[in-house]
Amino acid sequence: MTKTIKIIFLLITIIFFSTIIVLSTTGIKTNKFNSFISQKIKQNNDKIEIELKSIYFKLDIKEVSLFLETESPKIYYKNNLVPSSKIRVYLDFLSIIKSEGKIKKVILNLNQFSVDQLKTISQTFKPSNFQSFIKNKLIKGKINSEVELYFDMNNSLDNFIARGTVLDLNVEISKDLKFKDTSFNFIADQTDLLLKNFSGKSELFSIEEGDLKADLSSEIKIETNFKTNINFNEKLKNLEKFFPYFNHLKNLSDIQAKLNNSLFLNFDKTYKLKDYDYKNNGKIINANFDLTKFNLDHLLKRNLKKLSIFDTDIKTTLNPKKNLLNFSGKYSLNDSKNLGFDITNTIEKELVNLKFNADYDELFEVKILNYIKNKGDVAKINFDLVKNKNSIKVNQVNLSEGKNSLILKGAKFSNGKFKLFDELVVKTYEDNKKNNDFSIIFNKGIYIKGKKFDASNLPKLLKQQTRKNIFSEISSDIEIDLNSIIAPVSKKLKNFKLIGRIEKGRFVKITSKGDFGENNFLDITMKNDNNNKKYLEIYSDLTKPLLTEYNFFEGLTGGKLLFTSIIGEDFSSSKLKIENFKVIDAPGMVQLLSLADLGGLADLAEGEGISFDTLEINIEKNKNNLKINEILALGPSISVLMEGYQDQNVTSLRGTLVPAKTLNTIISKIPLIGDIIIPKEVGEGLFGISFKMKGPHGELKTTINPIRTITPRFIQKIIDKKKLPNNFN
Repeated sequence: MTKTIKIIFLLITIIFFSTIIVLSTTGIKTNKFNSFISQKIKQNNDKIEIELKSIYFKLDIKEVSLFLETESPKIYYKNNLVPSSKIRVYLDFLSIIKSEGKIKKVILNLNQFSVDQLKTISQTFKPSNFQSFIKNKLIKGKINSEVELYFDMNNSLDNFIARGTVLDLNVEISKDLKFKDTSFNFIADQTDLLLKNFSGKSELFSIEEGDLKADLSSEIKIETNFKTNINFNEKLKNLEKFFPYFNHLKNLSDIQAKLNNSLFLNFDKTYKLKDYDYKNNGKIINANFDLTKFNLDHLLKRNLKKLSIFDTDIKTTLNPKKNLLNFSGKYSLNDSKNLGFDITNTIEKELVNLKFNADYDELFEVKILNYIKNKGDVAKINFDLVKNKNSIKVNQVNLSEGKNSLILKGAKFSNGKFKLFDELVVKTYEDNKKNNDFSIIFNKGIYIKGKKFDASNLPKLLKQQTRKNIFSEISSDIEIDLNSIIAPVSKKLKNFKLIGRIEKGRFVKITSKGDFGENNFLDITMKNDNNNKKYLEIYSDLTKPLLTEYNFFEGLTGGKLLFTSIIGEDFSSSKLKIENFKVIDAPGMVQLLSLADLGGLADLAEGEGISFDTLEINIEKNKNNLKINEILALGPSISVLMEGYQDQNVTSLRGTLVPAKTLNTIISKIPLIGDIIIPKEVGEGLFGISFKMKGPHGELKTTINPIRTITPRFIQKIIDKKKLPNNFN
């Protein structure tokens, strides 16, 4: 009996394990469930039709569950064939016994299918923009996938899990940006999507070691990390349309870089972007910018064509609250010396904070200070700037080079107009000699104090006309106290003091005095009245420091100067008077005398000079034109009377030159003969030479008519001036 029991138990065991082996391998073939499975799947999913071949009854050992499996089923979704290699159907066999027939899970193994097949299937996908993406953006590729479909008690689809790989995928983001050889592994269900080992490349950059996690539960949240290798050239210009806020990318000719990237995106149910956060860090190996369109030559005194940066660490954070860009590395201009730099740009809504530090070895010039940093000398430049809407505050600008330093603190601009600053400190040297040592403090007033100020270029800068007044927002009292001012033509002005008032960027009141030495002084006064008119008076015992930049006065030496002017809003009426001066080697005068065949006077002009008793100039000026009412120069050897005009394009003068003025005077005093030779009618006279000078600035052409005689107007001028004492009136 015991033996029989053992044999029966052994047989049962053998049958049990044999059944398990058969069920877990080849299975048991059956056709009883074909129509059942098709009907149950279609029962609540009328868009799906399934045609099954032979079905095998099998056992899933891992899940300890029985299932039905068939090879090469034909599955249609909305009449579109879904390529599949195998299908497994897990049934609730207890429900079958009860004649209810419930499906728990379906595992669908899809054949490797192409993007073209996916496009066919996707015709019924929703939302429509997802369908459009598949149809228009995916070019080619292969997909291997397994899909697990889970059903509820009513045989309705409750959830799914899809996993697989994508190989050789080509995606066209736009006409100018295409990805190829893209591959990744994926797993997805109704609420989550995970991509691993993402890689791909475009003509502009490649991506590797990427991963992506998407939460699709209520909203769409995407987190991704990936590495990019950037290596491209002129084709970068196509990126302008993708990065409209980075306009200077169009000037980037080539770049090589390696970056580690992290990106978070949050979309609402309508696929509208709600939030984002992008971070990267890495290194720019090499990048080159084209500078030819920036026109920096006037500032840097060099034809700059190329900016290169290399071996530069980069760190970026971009999100709706704060954008941070940091670059730290080396740069060069026109492939010259390699120099260090560091840039940090922080953007919070409309607030921008830019910090910049760099070494600089190119030529640099501050004309108003007569400061020149020569090429090759390395200067350190740093500034800290904050921009908020239309206002800019420069916390600090610091330039240091050897013993030279320029420091500006707390400068403020609004709508392109300068408002104020806290302090400016200047110390510079020329030929190893200090030429600037002063400070400007802008508090309740403007205070300029110091030991030295180099004003060598000041007349030249004042001569240059500009309609834009960036200081138009400034109204303040001003006080200047400088021990020494370096004036043009190597003159020095000592103990210069000024007290005045500035309104809307222009002086309205001045009282000042300076000492040239040897009992020579400079006095400047300005007053205003209630009619918005200003009255300016400048007196100088020396003329050259004030006139050196005006070509008309080239060759003038000696003399004393008095300048008076009535200045209105859009016009000015001025008078310049110089007494007891000489003209030596003046090109215009020599040319005029030579054309007049006055050889002796020409020699005098090139030798000891031609002496003049007085020179008076009366002019009127508006925004665009200068009208010269009269220029009268009287001297023992020669006298000149001129008039004319000057605009932006041309200077035009005409007048009369009279040699041997004394002879004319003697003849005019002879009774009867004087009336005959020099009659009263206008336009007649004796010994006058008519001339014209006209042309663009610096290119005046002179013509004369030595036959013309002097006019009664000229004679009257000479007589009137002889009656006046030889001093300023």
